[in-house]
Order: sequence, then structure tokens, then C-alpha cells
Amino acid sequence: MRLFTALAIYRCLLPLLFLAAFPGWIVKMLRRGGFGTRLGERAAIYTGPQEFDPCGAVHIHAVSVGEAMLALKLIREWLGSDPQARFVLATGTATGHAVATAAAIPGLRVTYSPLDFPSMVRRYLNRFEPAQIILIEGEAWPHLLLACRKRKIPVALVNARMSPRSARRFRRLAAWVRPVFSMLDAVAIQESADAEIWQFLGVAPEKIHHTGSLKFDPSSGELPARRPEFQHMLDAFGKNRPVILVASSHAGEDTWIATAIHEAAPEALPVIVPRHAERRAEVKQELEHAGFEVVLRSGFQTPAVSADGRCVFVIDSTGELRDWTAHADAVIIGKSFLASGGQNPSEAILAGKPVIFGPHMENFEPLASRLVASQGSLRAHDQASLSQAIISVLDHQTAEAMTRHASQLLACHEGAARRIIDLVRH
Repeated sequence: MRLFTALAIYRCLLPLLFLAAFPGWIVKMLRRGGFGTRLGERAAIYTGPQEFDPCGAVHIHAVSVGEAMLALKLIREWLGSDPQARFVLATGTATGHAVATAAAIPGLRVTYSPLDFPSMVRRYLNRFEPAQIILIEGEAWPHLLLACRKRKIPVALVNARMSPRSARRFRRLAAWVRPVFSMLDAVAIQESADAEIWQFLGVAPEKIHHTGSLKFDPSSGELPARRPEFQHMLDAFGKNRPVILVASSHAGEDTWIATAIHEAAPEALPVIVPRHAERRAEVKQELEHAGFEVVLRSGFQTPAVSADGRCVFVIDSTGELRDWTAHADAVIIGKSFLASGGQNPSEAILAGKPVIFGPHMENFEPLASRLVASQGSLRAHDQASLSQAIISVLDHQTAEAMTRHASQLLACHEGAARRIIDLVRH
């Protein structure tokens, strides 16, 4: 009865939420180049012949770019032990779709995940007939779960993450979301302490498995690698300059962080990778207004570096952050100073780089606090403390000790990808 009532409310609200979000979604697609990438598949409208789409494959749903990267990591690890396995990767964003397509994994079908309207979900399932569906970290859509249960298609949520904010919200709505989460066949959690909240939300204890974090697993996926063409561009700014990489910056942070870098180490080159590449014009304008010379990676030309070194290199491309990290002397994590949530620090740690982040790493707790407590990372609360942290990490001995401590902390997640695969294959 509770499921029936919850679905009735959801079905009334879903069209309204879609109409409210649709204009903003169109703007994002225009900015990110989503049109022309089979975007109709978001509404389960398929243009190619059905016989060319794989039936009975493992479907992995990854909403964002970060989740798409995790899905690719899982697929590569799986194919390493089972080269005959077939996969469909369903993304929720144009940038996620672009990253998945650019990976060029042989046989991988990249599509858009259907909006959670019953007719669209039905067309999607009729088209592909998935053997199972794996959700990465994110949303458990009611109509998708219900349709899969009726068709006896197993659905697992892996790398499940519950931020404190989400946990508080779900606890208030627990009576209404329990019928939805109870339809999951397995939940792989990153931290053992999260088992309690998932049980409270309706997942049976025997369905909850502590696997560690796919995101922080140092034994799977490709490590950051230096690229000669990247080094050539960096050398154009002056050879042997320290490189301070700002990873996944958000609006307002670019100039704020670049200023702190220049004050701490005028000889260092700030390399800023905005979270969304379509912000390039805004980022360039703000930095130039603050007196910086800006070079965009998309139209790279040898910079006329100003005498005081006030030059910033902006990486306005998608899917390159990992390998730019390999060229950095230190990494500053975006969305952690003037926005909330933070970004993933593990890639920089795996690359052996010292990491600095701000006070807002809510989406990466308890890892962020453990990194600070173990002296594996530095947390800065304002520009002054950020400048001081930059000075510290440019000291070779300090950087070496930080990266050693951080790597030891990530070791507890080693093998997470393999444990997840073993779980969902049974």
C-alpha cells in the first residue's frame, strides 16, 4: 500500500519537475554540445537498427562525468578477467556521454539513460533487454526499479554513497523511500558505517556489502600518465616552473585561487581545469579582469609571458584532467572553497601529488578528514591559509611525506573494483 501511494505521488510530481527543469537542461545541452549525440535516447527514441544494439548485456548507469569515469574503470577491470562480457553504458549528461564515447572501449555501446517515465523505461528495456543493471553511486529511479522487478532484471547500486545532508533528508522521508530502495537486489557501500542508514531506508541487511570505494581503489583503472604534448605546452610558459593544478574549479574560485597561488609562489604556473569546460569565456574574462594573462588549451598559442609571471593556463577540454595531474607539482581541489561538496582527491594522490582542499569536502567524507588527520593532505580555510599551504607543499620533503601518508590511507580501498565485480556477477 505504501509503495502504491508513493508511486502515485511520484507520478504526479514527475511531470511538474520535468517541466521546471527542462529549460535549464536545454541551456546545458547547448553549452555542452549535447545536441547531435543521439540525445533523443534520453526519451528512449532510438534511430539506429535494433539488431545492431546488444541484447542481454550488463547495463551500467552513470549520471555525471565522474560516475561515467567510474563506470569505465569498472568495465575495464571486468573485461580484464572476462573479455567476452558485453556492456552498455547509459549516461545522464552530454559530457558524461562524450567521456564514455571517447574511451573507445571495443564493443561498448554508449547511450543515454531514459527519463524515468514509464513509457520511456519500457521502450528502453524492450530495446536492450538487459541481463542486469548496475547503478553507480546515484539515483535509484522508482519506475526503472519497478519495471526491472517485474521483468526479473537484477539491479545493484554500487559505490553507494550517502552524504550527511542526503542521509538527513532521506531519514525524514524514510517511510516513502523504503519501498523504492527495498527493490534493489544489492547495495555495495564504501564505508561499513553506512550499513545502518541503508538498512533504515529499507535495504535488507543481507543485501548490503562493504566493498570499499571504487573511486579510491588504487589497484584498478589507469593511473595518470604524462603526455609529451602536455609537457610541450607547459614548457612554453618557461621550463622547470612549478605547476600548481586547480582541479575541477567552480564559478568564483578560478581568480580567487590563482591570486593565492601568485602570492605564495610568483614563479609557479597556475593550471586551472574548470569543472565545466563551457565556462571558458567566463573564466578567461574574470582572470583577465584580475590582471592575469590567460592561455586557453583549446586554442593554444605560445604565451607572451608577462614579466611578473602573472600567466594562467586554462584547460578548457573534457576528459584530460587525469593526465594533466601527472604534470603537476601540487593539486588544489576545486568546489571546496567557494562552493560545497568538493571533488575527488584520489586521482591526485594516486599520481603521487600533494593535495590541498578547502573547508567544503562534504561529498568526500570521511576520507577528507582522515587525510588531514593523517597529514596526507592540507585543508585551507581562506586565501591566506591557502597561500601558506602552497608554500608548504612546494617543499620537497613535505610533499613526499604527504603523498606517502595519503597513499597509505587509500590502501584500505584496494581491490574494491574486484569485490564489486564478484558481487554483481553472482
